[in-house]
Amino acid sequence: MYQALYRKYRPQTFDDVSGQLAVTQTLKTQLITGKMSHAYLFTGSRGTGKTSCAKILAKAVNCLNPRDGNPCNCCEACRSIDSGACMDVLEIDAASNNGVDNVRDLRDDAVYTPSQVKMRVYIIDEVHMLSISAFNALLKIIEEPPEHLLFILATTELHKVPATILSRCQRFAFRRLSQEDIAARLQYVAYQENIDLDDSAARVLARMADGGMRDGLSLLDQCASATVGELTAEKVYTCLGIAGERRCGELMGYIAAHDTRKALGLFNSLYAEGKDLAALLDEMACLTRDLLILKTAPDAGIAMLSGVVSDSETAKLAKAFSGGELTHMMERLEETMAAFTRSDSRRLDAELCIITLCQPELRLDAAGLNARLTRLEEQIKSGSFSAFPAKPGPEPAQQEDDDRPPLPDDADAPPASAEEETASEEAPMGFWTDLVGSIRQELLPPTSGFFVATPNAPVQGVLRGSQVVLKCANAFTLEMVNKPEILALTARKASALLGRPVTAAAVDQTAAPEGNPRMEKLMRFGREHSDIVKIKE
Repeated sequence: MYQALYRKYRPQTFDDVSGQLAVTQTLKTQLITGKMSHAYLFTGSRGTGKTSCAKILAKAVNCLNPRDGNPCNCCEACRSIDSGACMDVLEIDAASNNGVDNVRDLRDDAVYTPSQVKMRVYIIDEVHMLSISAFNALLKIIEEPPEHLLFILATTELHKVPATILSRCQRFAFRRLSQEDIAARLQYVAYQENIDLDDSAARVLARMADGGMRDGLSLLDQCASATVGELTAEKVYTCLGIAGERRCGELMGYIAAHDTRKALGLFNSLYAEGKDLAALLDEMACLTRDLLILKTAPDAGIAMLSGVVSDSETAKLAKAFSGGELTHMMERLEETMAAFTRSDSRRLDAELCIITLCQPELRLDAAGLNARLTRLEEQIKSGSFSAFPAKPGPEPAQQEDDDRPPLPDDADAPPASAEEETASEEAPMGFWTDLVGSIRQELLPPTSGFFVATPNAPVQGVLRGSQVVLKCANAFTLEMVNKPEILALTARKASALLGRPVTAAAVDQTAAPEGNPRMEKLMRFGREHSDIVKIKE
C-alpha cells in the first residue's frame, strides 16, 4: 500500500530533524547526561517537527543501545514503538479526548509500571484543546509523576495552555523552517523517490509550504503524482492552480501603470485557465508585502522577502508605488480574501478588487485618499509632477492643393541676434533649477507656485548677457511676477549664483513683441489676405 511521503520520510533520529538544531541538541545533551525532565511542552506552527521529536524522545529514553543521544532504531524497544505495538508509549489526540473523564482514566493508568519498556510515555498532541476541568485533573500527576512516567505535550496555540501547566513543563519552541531547509529536504526526498525535481520547482514548493515541512512534502507528493517527466516550476503552478511569479508580476505591473483594461484581461485569462482566485489574491498580497518591505526598509528588508517574484523584478516594481498605495492595496486584498468565505460570487469580488487597485480614485475612503496623496507627494519629490501639464495641440491639418498664397517661412525671418544665440550658453548648468529653489525659499503662496523647475512651468528663465529674463506663460502670470520686489529678489539671487551683478525683467510670451520684423511681416500678411485667413472662434 502506498504511503504518503511525509509519513514515509518522518525523521527517526534527532539528527534527521531539519532546522531545529537548538531543540534537538538540548534534548540529546539531556539524554547523554541523564538530566531528563518529567514533562516537556513542544510549541510551534504546524509541520515543524513537534510530534516527530516527541516520538524520537520516547524511543530514546527506552532505547537499549542509544547512540550519542539518538535511538538506535534497531533494538526491540525502538521497533515496538515505531510499529505502534508498544502499550507503554501512548499518543493521545486531545482534540477528540478533551474531557475530564479521559484525563482521569489516563491518571489512573499512569501509576502502573511499564510492562515492555523502561518508561511509560504519554504524548498528548494539541493539548490546548483540553477543557479547563481536564487541565485541572492533569495538574497533580504532571507536577509529581512516578519515576517511570514521562509526559510530552505538543500544541500550536501556546496562549490557550494555562499558566499552571506551563510552569510544570520544560518548554521548547519550534521555529518555522526556512525555505532553504525545506527545499534541501525536498531535493533529498525527490532523489530517494526517483523524482526529477527542478531547483526552481523546489523553491516554489518551499515557499508554498510556509515554514512547514509536512506541507512541503504533501505538495511534492501531489505534484509528482500529477506530472510525468521533470517537475518544473510551471508544472507546479499548473498542478496547484496558482498564477506563478511571471504572471503575478505582470498583473502588478498593470496595476502600477493604472491600466485597468490589461489587468482585467490578464485576470480573465487566469480565471479561464482555472486558477484559484484565493491563491491568486494571496500571491498578490505576498508580492505587495515584499514591495512594502523594500519601500520602507530597502536594505534590511531583503532577507524578509517571500520570493513570490524575483528580486530584480521586485525592486523595479517597488519604485512604481508609494508606501501609502501599497498599504491601501494590502488592506484591500485582505478585505477581499476575508469576504471570500461568505461570498456567492468570488469572481465579481476579485474583479472589483483589481479595478479599485488600478483606479484608487474610485474609493473616497481615508485609505484611498491617503494612497493618492502619498503618490502625489513622491512625484513632487522626484520632480516628475507638473502643476501645469501641457495641453495637447491640435493635429496638423491635411495639406490640400489650393490657390492660396504661401505663408512666409522662416527663411524670410531676420537672423537671431548674437545675444539670443549665446543666451543659453552663458548660463551654467543647473542655473535655473538652483535659482528657482533659492527664490521659493523667500516667497509665499500663491506667488511661489509660479517658480518651479519643470518643462511646463508658468515661468521660464533665460540668461541674456547681464539680465535674467522671466518668460511668463500668459498675461496673468506676468501681472503676478512683474513686481519690483520679485524682480529685485530674482536679480539678487541670480547675482549670488553667478558671482556678478545682473538685473531681472519679466515678459509675456503670448504678446507680440514690438519692433520684431518677423512678427510685423506675419501681421501684415494677415491684413493683406484677410479674405482667406479665417480665425477659428
